[in-house]
Amino acid sequence: MSKIVEMYTDGACRGNPGKGGWGVLLRYAGREKRLYGGELMTTNNRMELTAVIEGLKALTRHGCEVHITSDSRYVLSGITEWLPNWKKRNWKTAGKKPVMNADLWVELDELAALHQIQWNWVKGHSGHAENDIADALANQGIDEMPAN
Repeated sequence: MSKIVEMYTDGACRGNPGKGGWGVLLRYAGREKRLYGGELMTTNNRMELTAVIEGLKALTRHGCEVHITSDSRYVLSGITEWLPNWKKRNWKTAGKKPVMNADLWVELDELAALHQIQWNWVKGHSGHAENDIADALANQGIDEMPAN
């Protein structure tokens, strides 16, 4: 039986746009890895996407079965519903406007294609232990950024 990689992701922003951070909790075969980072000027949605991207980049093998849990409806709706049509329309929305954060969506699409992914949504700040850890990591990404 194949082992499943569990990935919990979150993004945070102080000001939107403003200082942002992303956090990832990875679990596999009884081991745990925590990742985080930040950017000086970004948006919450960019940080939510970056968390998933960085989590997928951290995987050392292709073809993993990955269960990704996020509190971002933007990420989950984008990857499971909107993305195929954006690609068909050459990264334009139904209203013929450029897709916001297309650079990150392209990267996420490429990384996601390397694995078998189950996407799961969880309500943020609801006492879900792993989501709370991912949120704390995202805030750590902001807190540990240089002041300038």
